[in-house]
Amino acid sequence: MRRIAVVGLGYVGLPLAVALARHFEVTGFDIDAGRVDELRRGHDRTREAEPAALKAKTLRFASDEAAIAGHDLYVVATPTPVDRRNRPDLSSLLAACGSVGRRMARGAIVVFESTVSPGVTEDVCGPALEAASGLACGNDFFLGYSPERINPGDREHTLERITKVVAGQTPAVLEALAAVYGRVTAGGVFRAKSIRVAEAAKVIENAQRDINIAFVNEVTMIFHRLGLSIYDVLETSATKWNFLPFRPGLVGGHCIGVDPFYLADAAMRAGHSPEIILAGRRINDSMSLFVAECIDESLEEPAPKVGRDILVLGLTFKEDVPDLRNTKVIDLVRRLESHGHRVAVHDPVADPDEAKTVYGIELRRTLENGATYDCVAATVAHAEFRGLGANALARLVRPGGLVADIKGIWRSVALPPGLRRWEM
Repeated sequence: MRRIAVVGLGYVGLPLAVALARHFEVTGFDIDAGRVDELRRGHDRTREAEPAALKAKTLRFASDEAAIAGHDLYVVATPTPVDRRNRPDLSSLLAACGSVGRRMARGAIVVFESTVSPGVTEDVCGPALEAASGLACGNDFFLGYSPERINPGDREHTLERITKVVAGQTPAVLEALAAVYGRVTAGGVFRAKSIRVAEAAKVIENAQRDINIAFVNEVTMIFHRLGLSIYDVLETSATKWNFLPFRPGLVGGHCIGVDPFYLADAAMRAGHSPEIILAGRRINDSMSLFVAECIDESLEEPAPKVGRDILVLGLTFKEDVPDLRNTKVIDLVRRLESHGHRVAVHDPVADPDEAKTVYGIELRRTLENGATYDCVAATVAHAEFRGLGANALARLVRPGGLVADIKGIWRSVALPPGLRRWEM
């Protein structure tokens, strides 16, 4: 492989483009011209790539698809979300197939990293590439699949360290992809038996995690009724050697909150009605509403319930990353507002413009302006929030107010007299 094009420069595509550029000539393509301009200036809003890496001589960025013409390998890393009915939305993936198909030449390999149901690469993407290119799949060009395993904000399990799964339409394609990915990761390459096997492996990885979190979220609801803290219970259960260390939370983001629906869709198309998969999704999607109701009930005490001032700390779907995709914090905010509460949101990591555009949220820029609240709720365990002590909380919460420690980050903080605590 001499020239590689990475199509889609988000949390997945950009780190991959940077890693590949250490060994190959790489063109990073994205239809978002603003995003491309930022990257050319050395700025990555996702904070996944360092400015120096974006300036590599072997890496260029483009928003004009003409720039990806005639490359040897195309890596497609576009989003695969779900629609409002939780059905797979392949529109971005198909648009990428159109761009690649119009520009690729005979002999090209197109490998997909986007999460899809088993069969999509060969049954949907292959024909889409044929239609755009006029070339024959399996003869004039070839398909591959290598599921992404990027974990935003994780500096331990980076692309350069994890095991990379690869699958190819032919044995020769499989070996070509193994050689390419083998250059960028020290974690080794695993050759899947087929493209469909690799697709299936990816889609169950996050579905499995979703189900495990759903179990913990459900027992959290049960123990709440029994007057027990889930964190006390988990701390005790964790003393058993094989207890799995999952914790409760608001399950959003681009993978865990989405991928199970791809698996469920594949199951239903195969004539099987999935039960555990969708039950886990229902539980996790309801968690924001459960937390909001608990906070609302706690705010009834000691005075009768009236609209209160609440500060929500955190809007992103995960700690210490700016990613706002599919965050479930917004559901909590809306539910609290529906009870008549006035809700402010502070997130030092999130992009204020994106928060305003996507969710209509005007982020509070600082905690140092003297404003106080009837309740402060920690929804995301950002480092800034983990560092708040008793004095900082006392400055934010009015006397008699509530500290809602959803993430369990202040369990060791002794609250000043007069402040009440709620935790899951």
